[in-house]
Amino acid sequence: MPAPPDPTRFVLMHTSHAGNVGAVARAIKVMGFGDLVLVRPRFADVLSREEAVAMASGAADVLARARVVDNLDEALLGMQHVCATAMTPRDFGPPTLAPRAHFESLRDSALSVAFVFGGERFGMGNDDVYRCHACLSIPTAPGYGSLNLAQAVQLVAYEWRQALGGFDVQPRTADAETADAAVVQGALEHWQAALVELGFLDLNAPKKLMPRLQQMLNRTQLTVEEVHILRGIARAVQQRR
Repeated sequence: MPAPPDPTRFVLMHTSHAGNVGAVARAIKVMGFGDLVLVRPRFADVLSREEAVAMASGAADVLARARVVDNLDEALLGMQHVCATAMTPRDFGPPTLAPRAHFESLRDSALSVAFVFGGERFGMGNDDVYRCHACLSIPTAPGYGSLNLAQAVQLVAYEWRQALGGFDVQPRTADAETADAAVVQGALEHWQAALVELGFLDLNAPKKLMPRLQQMLNRTQLTVEEVHILRGIARAVQQRR
């Protein structure tokens, strides 16, 4: 029988330094995880660069399985709950939570979970943060809260492993009924097209309508059947128009 899909994924966006990719591979492997996806890193061959291989130090298998994709949509395929590791945008965004407290609420959900980390220079953009269900804020000293990328990944991986019960429990299985992030995003884009055709949404002055709808859908944790209903409504609007 094929191995079940990994319910935990670590996503690195626009990574600049190959050594950090290797260090991240090592950080997640020691916590028992192995699903690593990179979104448009600086170097296309980052997974095989000397610095990455050297810093992986025993986690070469994680690098070998890692994938490089073009956008966040591809990186989140199959993931049902998405956590950003970034500051919440000042004007709007998902709730900001400490990892340990948030992970306690996720522990028994059996959802597939993705942790998204921004690039070393600029972090995550607001539009990418809006895609997420929560922002994780690692508690640090008030005077200095700067964490290296691999350090941040190590802390999140450790806290998530502890929330799952350490290494003494069986791996979780993903809830097949809950829609993954890519499916929800597809429904949101369908609604956007219908609202434009209806004249309710002006793409030249969208304000925060679509991000607010996204956060509303994220809070509800939609099932696949519910997504089909929403898309059916959007399709009916388009056909009536």
